[in-house]
Amino acid sequence: MHLPLYVENRDVTEAENLISHYGIEASLEAAERSEKSRNLGNHISFARWRQIERLIILLSDQKTIGTLH
Repeated sequence: MHLPLYVENRDVTEAENLISHYGIEASLEAAERSEKSRNLGNHISFARWRQIERLIILLSDQKTIGTLH
């Protein structure tokens, strides 16, 4: 899995909104939005939605990733 490299506060909010609205299908919705952006030639929006997709997967995972303190 590719972890998000950089996300903004608005991306976290968007991921939470998609999870709330679409449930387990949230990452698929983000993937569809990234595909739409790519087809329109909007590479910035494409990259943002791909990061949100990865963030949704990360937030949905029940395992802890990284170091526990």
